[in-house]
Amino acid sequence: MTDTTDAPFVVVTGTCDTKSDELVYLRDLIRAAGVAVKLVDVAPRGSSGAADVTTRDVLSALPGAAEELAATADRGQAVAIVARAFAAWVDAQAPRILGMIGAGGSGNTALITPGMGRLPVGTPKIMISTVASGDVAPYVGPNDIAMLYSVVDLAGLNSISRRVLGNAANMMAGAVTRPLPDAVVPEKPALGLTMFGVTTPCIEQVVARLEADYECFVFHATGTGGRTMEKLADSGRLAGMIDVTTTEVADLLMGGVMSAGEDRLGAAIRTRLPYVGSCGALDMVNFGGLETVPARYRDRQLHVHNAQVTLMRTTPEENDRMGRWIGERLNRMEGEVRFLLPLGGVSVIDVPGAPFHDPEADAALFAALRETVRQTDRRRLIDLPHAVNDPAFAEAVVAAFLDIAGR
Repeated sequence: MTDTTDAPFVVVTGTCDTKSDELVYLRDLIRAAGVAVKLVDVAPRGSSGAADVTTRDVLSALPGAAEELAATADRGQAVAIVARAFAAWVDAQAPRILGMIGAGGSGNTALITPGMGRLPVGTPKIMISTVASGDVAPYVGPNDIAMLYSVVDLAGLNSISRRVLGNAANMMAGAVTRPLPDAVVPEKPALGLTMFGVTTPCIEQVVARLEADYECFVFHATGTGGRTMEKLADSGRLAGMIDVTTTEVADLLMGGVMSAGEDRLGAAIRTRLPYVGSCGALDMVNFGGLETVPARYRDRQLHVHNAQVTLMRTTPEENDRMGRWIGERLNRMEGEVRFLLPLGGVSVIDVPGAPFHDPEADAALFAALRETVRQTDRRRLIDLPHAVNDPAFAEAVVAAFLDIAGR
C-alpha cells in the first residue's frame, strides 16, 4: 500500500502470517477509540491482506533489502534483514508516528524493538511479548519501551489474550489522545550528566549550580545510562554533556556487567556538543554478587557494595589501558572539550582511608591520558588537586562547562 497522506498515526506491528488475529484485534480497538492507526506487516515472507502496510512496503525503505531477503533461506538472516528494513521504514515515517505497539514472541520482539528504538524518547512504545517477564535489557536498551508480558502465548485469541491485548490497546489510545498537563516544551536548554553512587556528591553539587539555567538530565552510569545520554545527544535533545562518570569504560575493557559498549563517547564525537568529562569511578569494575566474579579475578581486591554488586579495584596496567582508550576518543572530538583530572581520587572510595585508595593506579590513569590526548585550544586536560566529590572539583566542572557553553 502506498500512502501519500501526511496524517499522523499509531503503528501496530508484527508478523501477520502468524499473529494476524491478534494484530487486527489491536488495530481495531485503537481505531474504535478514535485514533488513526496502521497495521504494518513485518513477516519476512509476507502474508495475508490484513496489513495496511505490507512487508514489501517496509523492505522498500532499505535499498537492496528485498533482493537480500530473496537470496536467503535462513530464517535468522531473514528476520535480521527485515529488522533493518523496518528500522529504516520507521526513520522515514517517524515524524508521522504517534506511537507504536507490537506483539509476538522472541522473534517478533527482536525484529520490532530495534525499530521502536528509532522513535524519539517520549513517543509511546509498547511491546507485548512472551519474553517480557525475563531479561528485557537486550530489547529495551536505552529506549522508553514498555514491555508487557502476554501471559499466554500469542497463538490465537482467547479470554486471557483478549484482555491483555485490549489493555495494551487502551494504554496506547490513552497515551496518544490524553496529553500530559505538565509535559510542556522546556524553556531551558538540556544537559546530560553521568552519575554513579560513588560520584553522587559531585553531580548533586553541579546540578544545584546549573539547574536555574539548564534542564539537567542525570543518567546512572550502569551501561544503559551512558547509552541513553548519548542517544539523546545524537537526537538533538541536549545542549551539552557533563560526563563526569566514565566508569562504563572500565566495564567495557575489563569485562564488567555495566558496559555501555564500544561507542561510549561517540555522541560527543559526532555532535561536537560542548563536552566536560572526567574519570569518575574508573577505579572500579562492576560484577553481580560475589559468586559471579570471574575466576580470573577472584584474587583481586574486591569490595562488596551490596548483595547484588561487587566492585573490583582497577590496577595500574588497567588504568593505563583505560586512559589511552579514553584519550583516543577525546582526540576525535572536534567540539569544545575539557577533561578534568581529579588528582585527589576518582570516587568516594578512592580517597585516603577508603578501600580503593590507590595513588599508583590513579597516577597511571592520569599519565596515560596526558600522553595520549593531543591538546589544542579546543581540547584541554585540566589537572585539579581535588577528589572528584570535593566541592572545589564540582565548582571547576561548572566553570569549565560555562566557559565552553557559549563558544
